[in-house]
Amino acid sequence: MQNSTRSKVDPFIVMDVMEAARRAEEAGRRIIHMEVGQPGTGAPAGAADALARALKEDALGYTVALGLPALRARIARMYGDRYGIDLNPERVVVTSGSSGAFILSFTSLFDTGDRVGIGAPGYPSYRQILRALGMVPVDLETAPHNRLQPVPADFAGQDLAGLLVASPANPSGTMLDRAAMGALIDATQAQGAAFISDEIYHGLEYEAKAVSALELSDEVYVINSFSKYYSMTGWRVGWMVVPESHVRVVERLAQNMFICPPHASQVTALAAMECEPELQANLDVYRTNRALMLAGLPKAGFTNFAPPDGAFYVYADVSDLTSDSRAFAAEILDKAGVAVTPGLDFDPVRGATWLRFSYARATADIKEGLARLATFMANRG
Repeated sequence: MQNSTRSKVDPFIVMDVMEAARRAEEAGRRIIHMEVGQPGTGAPAGAADALARALKEDALGYTVALGLPALRARIARMYGDRYGIDLNPERVVVTSGSSGAFILSFTSLFDTGDRVGIGAPGYPSYRQILRALGMVPVDLETAPHNRLQPVPADFAGQDLAGLLVASPANPSGTMLDRAAMGALIDATQAQGAAFISDEIYHGLEYEAKAVSALELSDEVYVINSFSKYYSMTGWRVGWMVVPESHVRVVERLAQNMFICPPHASQVTALAAMECEPELQANLDVYRTNRALMLAGLPKAGFTNFAPPDGAFYVYADVSDLTSDSRAFAAEILDKAGVAVTPGLDFDPVRGATWLRFSYARATADIKEGLARLATFMANRG
C-alpha cells in the first residue's frame, strides 16, 4: 500500500535524541537530560490523590466532547484570577493535550492549501501538523534583535490565512509584551487572518508576567496545556479558548476526532488547579536552574543567547563552534553524557548552528550537566 503525501512529515529530532539517550542509559551510562521539555516532577500530589478517590467511586467513562463542565468553569475562573478576564466557561474547550488543540484549531480555521505563518525558530510540530492536514506552514524568520519573536513586518504581504505565535516561546523562552502582542493581533486581523496564541508555558515566568491574547481580543484562539506549569506531560490534557461563535464548530470536530479528552486526566487536572503551593515550589526550582544556566553556559563556552523570560529553555547560537548542530549534539551526548537538542528541530534553515538546552530537571542534574559541559568544552580544544 502507498502512503499519503500528507504523511511525509519530518521526524521530531528531540525524540530521536531521547532514544539515543535511552540507549546510552540502557548500556549503563548516566545521562543528564537537557534535551526534553518535560518537568522532572510529576502531577501534584493533591491531583493524584483526587484521581485515586475517583477511581474508587466512578467508572470514568466518556465525558461530553468539550470536557467536564467543572473543569471548564475552573479554567475560566483562572483567567479572572490571573489576567482579570471575565471569561464565559462556554468558550473553554478541554482537549487531548495541546496537540489535540492544535489539530482542532487548524481544522476549524483553515482549508487545504491555506498558508499559516509560524515564527522560526518555533515548536516543530506546528509545521508538521499543518503539513499533515494539507496546509502550508510559512516560516517567518525572526531576528535576534526582536528576541526571536515575530513582528508585523515579518509577514507583511505574505497572504496568510493565519498566524500562530508562542509566548513564552519554545525554544527561546522569550515573551511578547502587551504592545508587541497587540501589534501582531492588529496586523493579523487587518489582513483578515486568524490569530492563534500558544500559551502553554504561561505560569513559568521569571521577571514579568506573560500577556494572554485574551487580554487584548476575543477574536483569537488561545491554546494552553496542563503539561508544563501543572507538570502533567504524560496525562495528555490541555485546553483552548475560542470565540463564542466558534464553539459549536470546534465541538462538532472534537466529537468526531476525539470523542472526549481522557476522563481520568480531566479529574486530575481539575484537582491540580488547587495545588498552587506545590506548583510554585516547582517554579522556584526552575528559577534556580535558570540562574545556574545563565551563569554556567557562558563559562562553558556557550555565550550567545537571549536570556529566557519564561519556560525552561536556553536557545544558544553555536555558529562559532559548529555548522552541524545535530552532529554536535551527538558528540556532546557521547563524550559528555549530556543530551541537548539540535536547533534543526526548530528552524530548518538556521537551526544547524543552534542548540536548545532545557533546565526543567532537578537542580542537582543541572549543576552536574553544566560541569560536564564545561569539561567537555575545555577538552574539545
